Formats: sequence, structure tokens, C-alpha cells
Amino acid sequence: MTQPPGSAAPSSADGTGTPGAAPSGAGSSGVGSSGTGTSGDGTTARAPVPLVNIANALTVVRLILVPVFLAVLFVDGGHAPAYRWLAFGVFALASLTDSFDGEFARRWGLVTDFGKIADPIADKALVGAALVGLSMLGELAWWVTIVIAVRELGITAMRFWVLRHGVIPASRGGKLKTVLQTLALGLAIMPLPAVAQPVVATLFLLAVVVTVVTGLDYVAQAVRLRRAATT
Repeated sequence: MTQPPGSAAPSSADGTGTPGAAPSGAGSSGVGSSGTGTSGDGTTARAPVPLVNIANALTVVRLILVPVFLAVLFVDGGHAPAYRWLAFGVFALASLTDSFDGEFARRWGLVTDFGKIADPIADKALVGAALVGLSMLGELAWWVTIVIAVRELGITAMRFWVLRHGVIPASRGGKLKTVLQTLALGLAIMPLPAVAQPVVATLFLLAVVVTVVTGLDYVAQAVRLRRAATT
């Protein structure tokens, strides 16, 4: 049917318009409830991820729990069983936040620059605090603390060093290292009987071995990545 001059083009029930009719908001980058919109060139524009989100909140909580953990660990010189169990609870809670913040960030699209920087810092702070705290109490050899701390800090610095050339993905060995470290530290924090000490010592030995081996692997990957980028 021919439309009179100046009349609006009708829209059909399925939302499509008459050829030549411009849809409402065309050419703009409007953002809908999903946080995305279509720009004038047909590309999809995403709304910026808010800094305050559940993933970053969990990371901040982990950072806050680090001094709380140390304060509870050192109550009565670290010899009060009730406070050692409480220290273990704080450590376990902080470790759990590490499992969830990254998962939430990836699943819900909440990855931010703050999270990329704060998350590894929070991880290293928690592990480092537990290692140093146990060594200061005389319950963990300082060489174990030094080896693990040097590896963790060195690999973190190396990741930033090669970041412009590419990303070194987390390996299965790295995940195993994290599990062994967390398990060994958790058992060491508990006020367990002396009969359990050989088990704890074995776990720490395994953690140190995997920590060193995976560290060397990361160094090799970083060297290959940098060479590939410069050739």
C-alpha cells in the first residue's frame, strides 16, 4: 500500500521495518540492560566493567584477611590451640576467595586491570605471610620460606617483564604447586599432634620441588617468548 507523503513507515510485528526506514537509535552506541549495544559501524560495544564488583571484592577481602591471619597466628606466641584453629580458619577462608574471584571474573565478564594486578599480589601476600609466620615461630625452616618466596616473587616479576611480548599461561604444574603449598601450610597451621609432622614435612618437600621445577619451566617459556618476539 502506498503511503501518503510525510507519513511514517509502519513496523511489522516481528520488529522489522519497511526498507529505507531508519530504526530508533540507529547510528548510536546505545547500551541496553545486557551492557552491550550496537555502534553505527555494526560492531558490538561493551559497557566498561565496573571496578566495584564481586570478583574484586573477594580479592580485597583476601588482602584484608592477611594481617588478620598473622595477628591470630601469633596470639600467645602461637601456642594457643584455639587460636591456631582460628588462624587456620582465616587462612582457609582467604584461600577459598582465591578460588572464586578468578572464576567469577571469567564467568561473568568482570575482568579489570585492578583485578589483574591485585589478585596475584593477594595470593603472594597470603602464602608469604603464612611462610614467614611459621618460620618466625620456629615451625618451618627458613630455607623453605626463602626458596618459595624467591620463586613466587621472581616469576611474578618475570610475567610483567614479558607481558608486552605475550602471556605465559598457568600450567598444570603451577596449579599442582598451589595445591601442595596451600595443603602443606594449612596442615602446618593446625595444632596437630607430633605424629603428623612427618606428613607435613613431606608435603613441604614436595611443594618445594614442584615450586622450583615449575619456576624453571616458566623461565624457559619466558626466554622462548622473548626470543620469538625479537626475531
